[in-house]
Amino acid sequence: MYREETFRMQTPLCELDNRVITKQKVYAYEELFYPKADNEAKRKDFATYQADCLHIQGDENQWQTDSLLPQLNCNPLKLSLLKVTSNYNYLRKEMNTIISPSLLAADFLHLSEEVKMINESEAEWLHMDIMDGVFVPNISFGFPVLNAVGKECTKALDVHFMIVHPEQYIKQAADAGAKIMTVHQEACTHLHRTISEIHEAGMKAGVALNPATPISTLEDVINDIDLVLIMSVNPGFGGQKFIENTINKVERMKAMIVASGSHALIEVDGGVNGETAPRLIKAGVDVLVSGSYVFKATDPKATIKSLLSYQR
Repeated sequence: MYREETFRMQTPLCELDNRVITKQKVYAYEELFYPKADNEAKRKDFATYQADCLHIQGDENQWQTDSLLPQLNCNPLKLSLLKVTSNYNYLRKEMNTIISPSLLAADFLHLSEEVKMINESEAEWLHMDIMDGVFVPNISFGFPVLNAVGKECTKALDVHFMIVHPEQYIKQAADAGAKIMTVHQEACTHLHRTISEIHEAGMKAGVALNPATPISTLEDVINDIDLVLIMSVNPGFGGQKFIENTINKVERMKAMIVASGSHALIEVDGGVNGETAPRLIKAGVDVLVSGSYVFKATDPKATIKSLLSYQR
């Protein structure tokens, strides 16, 4: 997993078709997105990508950097120009979408087997929805299950708190092994403080938005968070129909992230399947949460692999 960094334009390194090119290292390795067991393998993988990347000023386009290797000392990575603003230029390497299967759809009578399946799959995260029956009209599981799963799961725990007062459980989430703690914007009176406390506990901070909540509510914290979770169904129950406006919402969220220089990833939860996944990825989603589509499949591991096959 790589984090996009932004820089103001430096002295041009060279020019290509009237597009100013500079080189700056724009990606940093994010160890916390991976469990300790995988760190060594990920470091080796990262070594093949650790290179100065490009900032290109111009219209949206895609570049293959092979022809520029002598000048840029850069690996032949396919780079995508996302957007240009007056002060910043943004590029990010094409990267695989992260799949975060939702444990809410698992077979709870055989939870150990389900976690083992996830460990053996190509999913990088495991999504866990904690519900209190107050913020959402359902109750799922709590810390006893989170603690148990945390001991067995080798994938990063992506924990989504659909509860009131999530700030009261930050330390418990960290102690249980959560790598990403996502809270709802609608549930946090002092959102900035909660985000800071999540970071202080050693976790990545995510903020979730319900379908009716506008993305503008995140404008003042977008540079403080690591993840934006856009709900594509009303939270509380699995197996719901995908809300079509989510595609437009993702596109607008991506534009905000790019314009602000934020490194936040976009995650979508609800109704993710073989039909909606490619459209979401095209719109700018980085992380797909999929519950019933994965766990109810005849071959869940093959289904996860199929979700990874869709290209940006």
